[in-house]
Amino acid sequence: MTDEVSYAYAVVRTGPGLTSALEGVEGVAGAAVRLVVDDRSPGSPAATVSSVPAEDFRESALRRRLEDLDWLESVARAHHTVIEVLSRHTTVLPLRLATVYLDDRRVEAMLRQEADDLSAALARLAGHLEWGVKIYVEPQRDAEGDGAPTAAGTADGLSPGRAYLRARRAQRHSREELYRAARQAAERVEAIGAVMAAGHARHRAQQGQLAVGTGENVVNDAYLLPNGTAAEFRARVLEAVEGLPGVRIDVTGPWAPYSFAATSAAPAGPRSPATDPTS
Repeated sequence: MTDEVSYAYAVVRTGPGLTSALEGVEGVAGAAVRLVVDDRSPGSPAATVSSVPAEDFRESALRRRLEDLDWLESVARAHHTVIEVLSRHTTVLPLRLATVYLDDRRVEAMLRQEADDLSAALARLAGHLEWGVKIYVEPQRDAEGDGAPTAAGTADGLSPGRAYLRARRAQRHSREELYRAARQAAERVEAIGAVMAAGHARHRAQQGQLAVGTGENVVNDAYLLPNGTAAEFRARVLEAVEGLPGVRIDVTGPWAPYSFAATSAAPAGPRSPATDPTS
């Protein structure tokens, strides 16, 4: 029989119907998902785990596996799926991707040792979900569509070289104006969040393969919102770009509170780009 370890997805508040909600849910490696509770402390936080092959999650193997993008995407999707199911039924503290324990007894020991911190964190997050806010700048392109200045348009008597330099200066000025407008939009959004949100987290702007859609992502933030306030928050945030041409805002969610789940026992893991467009 293959040796197995306990893969932990999240710490949760227990409640009626939670076990049945996990029936049929496939976790990492297609494994069933179960609850682990500390029997010595009834009503205390529980953890959701699956049994996974130890050979894939030993430290040396895991370092190698994390370079396999197909494997990593599969694990990330399963991890995210379990957490999203849980978040529809209870308050969730997501754990970092690929958090493993030797066995369920070690999970129980963690729950017992960190019970006070975990309970406090769950109480703080109860009734809240995470929403992502991304701000993009979209530079205007020239008539040829490549965004580069040309030496054409010298009817005013400028040489092609001078016309090119003037076009470059105009282009640089235009980009500076766009970034100033984006900063203004960000300040407006932060002011809205200061009033409406229980938490605000900044993430690195998306670049390369993580970038989604057009334009340059310059702000990639998360806000922790009380349930029932999302529609108003979204409407106010989208209004923040009024009068700021070339700036776009996307609001995504709701998500489990990945960005606000950090405790000593429950480090907040990065959201997967394979499953979460706010990452």
